[in-house]
Amino acid sequence: MEVRYYRDPETGLPHIYDHGVTEAEAEWVLGHPGEDEFCSGGSRQALGQTEAGRYLRVVYVPDEEGDGVFVVTAYPLAGKQLKAFRRRRRRRRQ
Repeated sequence: MEVRYYRDPETGLPHIYDHGVTEAEAEWVLGHPGEDEFCSGGSRQALGQTEAGRYLRVVYVPDEEGDGVFVVTAYPLAGKQLKAFRRRRRRRRQ
């Protein structure tokens, strides 16, 4: 899968760096999502846990042709969002 990233116009670096997320973490969650659902404006979001145990939300737009994606942003889940995600995962296992 080809993965492209939104780049911050000021720094030229992927926007996910602003949230302390690496490309490897974002790509892991895209490849192994706990949840993958529609978002606004034709985008999707993948929620999942990285190999290191961090919980992330990755917002992306799938390519219209092929299997590539354009990652808009990614950030760690925390607080109520993390608690709700863990609750949904527990309910699915039962």
